[in-house]
Amino acid sequence: MLTYKTIKMLCKNKGVTVTGTEKELGFARGSLCKVDSSKPSMEKVQKLADYFNVSIDFLLNGEESESNKLTAKDERDISRDLENLITKLQSGENGPASYDGEEIPEDDIELFSGQLELMLRRLKTINKEKYNPHKNKK
Repeated sequence: MLTYKTIKMLCKNKGVTVTGTEKELGFARGSLCKVDSSKPSMEKVQKLADYFNVSIDFLLNGEESESNKLTAKDERDISRDLENLITKLQSGENGPASYDGEEIPEDDIELFSGQLELMLRRLKTINKEKYNPHKNKK
């Protein structure tokens, strides 16, 4: 069950306020404070899950389901993919990486790689949920 405690913890981890989250997602002010006593729509729950980069299972149960947890193999795959992407980015393979026509500075490549890693982790979880929804379910 979605609880205010879970939302508050996710907001703290992300460095945002509950009110700021409501505003960002277009929810009515105070609506997230009332999740303990009311049932939000699945659309709202999905928006929250996407905003915080967690699964719906995590929002509702406070933990990831077994099928959505990343395995050691998943971690190796992510590391390998990230290493390949960063190597290509740094070597300028297929041309230099750029933003608005400006080459990405060396200092920003580290920040970019952090974002890539988060994206790869999220995609791995989404793909496990999408393509193997019943694997390891009890």
